[in-house]
Amino acid sequence: MGKQLAVNKVIIVGAGPSGLILGILLAKEGVKVQILEASHELDKNPRAAHYAPSAVYELERAGVLDEVKAKGIHPDAVCWRHPDGTFIAGIKSRFDIPHPMVCLPLDQLDVILLNHFEAQPNAEVLWKHKVESIDQDENEARAHVESPSGKQTFGADFIIGCDGANSQIRRSLFGDLNYPGETLQSQIVATNVYYDFTKFGYWDSNFIIDENDWYMAARITKDGLWRVTYGDTWGLSNEEYLKRQPERFEKILPGHPKPGDYKLVSASPYKLHQRCAESFRVGRFLLAADAAHLCNPFGGLGLTGGIADVGSLFDALVALKSGKADDSILDKYSEVRIEKWQKIINPMSRANFKRVCLDESEESRNEFWALCKKMEEDDELAKQMSQGTNVLREDFKEYITA
Repeated sequence: MGKQLAVNKVIIVGAGPSGLILGILLAKEGVKVQILEASHELDKNPRAAHYAPSAVYELERAGVLDEVKAKGIHPDAVCWRHPDGTFIAGIKSRFDIPHPMVCLPLDQLDVILLNHFEAQPNAEVLWKHKVESIDQDENEARAHVESPSGKQTFGADFIIGCDGANSQIRRSLFGDLNYPGETLQSQIVATNVYYDFTKFGYWDSNFIIDENDWYMAARITKDGLWRVTYGDTWGLSNEEYLKRQPERFEKILPGHPKPGDYKLVSASPYKLHQRCAESFRVGRFLLAADAAHLCNPFGGLGLTGGIADVGSLFDALVALKSGKADDSILDKYSEVRIEKWQKIINPMSRANFKRVCLDESEESRNEFWALCKKMEEDDELAKQMSQGTNVLREDFKEYITA
């Protein structure tokens, strides 16, 4: 049997999208929430921008969806092309479905989330508060922090690591190098750029498949900003990748543009990881999103999976707070979310990436193109596929005991 534990105060480490969404949801339930953020501001790097139906559901629960929709766009199509732009296969939205995908650059979403979080009377963000170590006993979890006013200790009923791929909470729990999985031997560079892809017939989202010159180009704002994420040679420095960017754009993008033909807003090189922590719960410490698991960005399953974690963890903590479950529901949270990564996120994201860089069998690729073709004619199949990410959500009502 588990224990009945209080959920009066929670500390969230990391003011990224997952931490902020969880903070909003918990604060609205009367939980006191402190967010400890090592940086002095929100992250402004080009990162994910597409929120699938399962993530949109959580944005609605947090009360931010109307604002996100007003500022964002609803992408209506995705396709795959050869490097010369020749169309291979595609999927177009043609139904009204619950919680349709919405697109807004993550740095803009974070601003909306922060405003909503800080509007809660029992919520605060402490900037430049870097967690250095942690400990816990039967009464509380504690984070030992380097802050502008020196070393401080913060305690709460639970501390939740939403502090990203290099999570100090995960490192403190399991060791600096213990993040099971692998780093894929492929390099990507994520860029935000103003360039008119529409004149080349490009859809809202396009995957260009090739062994060497693969990339993704997706419209992410109303005013024509595009996310272009492309591959490059393995093993160079970040400075070398950024220096090579004009040459890569000229080679791979339609029209072979030179720097004067587009406006580059930002560029960030990234390594690709497929990793999952051995547990998302150790006593009064919990992990979610990138602190708990990683995958490559093709298909948007990292952000979508992270937001699904947050929804599950919120449901589990509320059930515990209201006395409808004991703390074993937090072990169930860990078990469920690890299984979602193992059975859905990891294999699907790997398949998405292999398709783009031609690392899958021709038979598998042809099966996928046939599925896309079938969706054009089969409304029921198309409707199911458009809501496919809902399998990442979990109804925690079945684990409530009271």
